[in-house]
Amino acid sequence: MIAETVWRRSTGVAEPLVVGFDLDMTLIDSRPGIAATYRELSARTGVYVDADAAVTRLGPPLRHELRLWFPPEQVEEAVDAYRALYPTYAITPSVLLPGAAEAVETVHGLGGRVVVVTSKLGRLARLHLDHLGLAVDELAGDLFAEGKATALTEHDVRLYVGDHVADMVAARTADIPGLGVTTGPCSPDELWAAGATEVLGDLNGFRGALTGLLRLAL
Repeated sequence: MIAETVWRRSTGVAEPLVVGFDLDMTLIDSRPGIAATYRELSARTGVYVDADAAVTRLGPPLRHELRLWFPPEQVEEAVDAYRALYPTYAITPSVLLPGAAEAVETVHGLGGRVVVVTSKLGRLARLHLDHLGLAVDELAGDLFAEGKATALTEHDVRLYVGDHVADMVAARTADIPGLGVTTGPCSPDELWAAGATEVLGDLNGFRGALTGLLRLAL
């Protein structure tokens, strides 16, 4: 049976289970909505963005992608325009990935807390969670790679789950196990090389992997 608390060796004091999850391509498949938003951005600005290519690179902050298509002096304006379009075009088409709801329910069923830490702007991430009925306890947005480690530490996350090599970097920086899932752009080899403690095909295997990973978090 999975323990309902995580014990710190240094103090012997029981602490609640806290698991962190990335959002895009870890909990949700946001590719259809993001592609629709890019297409609308192109239509309104006249600047071509290859939406199909862009959604194969989800993970880094929005600016990283927009710099590939817009002149430097137009990037910030494009960021603002994209974010203004996002609620209308990106939320409804997005869906939960396999095992996502069950993974969150597993943590809550054990008396634990779920923290979503994402590079997406927090208010936009919240729209996804609310639309899909995914109940999480905390949300930290606009963070990437090592930057995510700050939120992981602040919320006392003991395990971080993500699809990108940068998520494994975040876990390693926070000195906690990183569970990689290959539902995003990164291969198993890439996730292992970035420091993953375990790699799954999707979150259907989350509950089975949880016990061993939590032992490593002690």
